[in-house]
Order: sequence, then C-alpha cells, then structure tokens
Amino acid sequence: MSSLSVIIITKNEERNIRECLESVGWAGEIVVVDAGSSDRTVELARAVTPKVFVDAWRGYGAARNEALTHCANEWVLWLDADERVTQALAAEIKSMIALAGVDLVGYEVPRAAYFLGKWIKHCGWYPGYVVRLFRRSAGRFTEDKVHERLEIKGKLGRLKSDLLHFTDPNLFHYFEKFNRYTSLAAEELLGRGRRFRLSQLLLRPPWVFVRMYVLRGGFLDGIQGLILSLLSSCYVFVKYAKLWELSPSDERSKLQ
Repeated sequence: MSSLSVIIITKNEERNIRECLESVGWAGEIVVVDAGSSDRTVELARAVTPKVFVDAWRGYGAARNEALTHCANEWVLWLDADERVTQALAAEIKSMIALAGVDLVGYEVPRAAYFLGKWIKHCGWYPGYVVRLFRRSAGRFTEDKVHERLEIKGKLGRLKSDLLHFTDPNLFHYFEKFNRYTSLAAEELLGRGRRFRLSQLLLRPPWVFVRMYVLRGGFLDGIQGLILSLLSSCYVFVKYAKLWELSPSDERSKLQ
C-alpha cells in the first residue's frame, strides 16, 4: 500500500523487530530509527526495509519526530517494536485510508495488551484507544521524557480491530522498564515545577490499586490482573519517591 508509511523506534529489540516488521510488510514504506542497538536489531530491520537510521538518543518523542522526517507518504502508522498489526487491522487501515475524507486527520485504534501470558481485558487497559494512524501534515509528537503523546489537530475516526501489544513476557522485563520509566517520570515532574508532597506517597498508590483492581474490574483478569494493579501502584509510589530524591535538600530535610 504505497500511500502509507510505518514508523518504529528501536533499541535492542532483536526479540521483537522481525515479527513487528512482518506484520506491516504490506505498507508502502517502513521507517526504523534506532538508538544505537548493541544487538542484531539494525541488521534484522535492514533485511526488511532500506530505511533504517541510527541516531543518537534524544528521547522517545524526538526519535519519532525524526522518523517522520524520513516518511514519503501522507498517512503514517506509528508502532512500538513489541506491537503487531493483525490481518483484520491491516485490512481496516487500507479501507479507511482509501475512503478517508479531507476532514479526517487520524484514527484511534483499540490496543490489546498481553501481560505475563494473558490478554488483559480490564484494569482500564482495554480497549486503550490511542491515535496511531494519522496524516503526517497534521501531527507531531511531544518531547516529554516518558509517555510522549501525538498532538494532532482535526477530526478523528475510530477503528474496530485490535492492535496487539506484547508488553511484558515476564517480570524481569517489566522491572527493566520500571526503573527507567519511573526515573524519567520523576525528572519530568521536577522539570515541570512539581513539588513533592507526602500525600503523593500515602494516597496516590493505594488509589491506583483500587481504581484498577476494583473499579475497573482488574479482579476479572485473574492473578495477572492482581499483579498488574499492584505493580502499577508501586510504579506511582516509586515515581514520587524519586521525585522526593530529586528535590532540593532543604525541601527533603523538612520531611526527615
């Protein structure tokens, strides 16, 4: 499909990259921006697409914006290496691009997450709509340290078929990301002028657990739902603990 570009950013993703690329082999072009992988990610990507660029790491949003500069097509689908486009979603994307009016600038896609061997259907994770298909002229990524967003102006449509996200195959993988993401999140809060409050440690983590496990039905996802809800609560606790750690010494001393 010559009217679609796919962009993917990578760093040591040899375990995922081949299947990710194969799931979008029907696209007009695939652009990969790699942050200096030490494994076979670049080699495997170049076996599928010539548009593989190695760039110094400047953040998630910056890497995705760099990938956009290498796109030749107006429509763009952005993916992570641990995501897969199903045949049903591919067919829907092709159809929607062909039929899209000039007033539509993007589409939200439901995302199904595979966590510790189970598809998570509750916890507030599903359907987890996110804008993944958009007109390149209408969108740009924010350059937040973590959880960057696509900023897009205009009318959005919504697709029905799931994008598959193989998020965490095991807890070792989860905690590898956990430490990095909580540090980036704390740095981002500090950069925005957010100040540490003891209530952030005392109230926010239990509220996250109650919201995910009870109010959003995480208990229906079995042991994986319990683990995910608890770990998400811990994520919030550690994020704010790291904000305390980054705070000026005079502010930290008030709480000791």
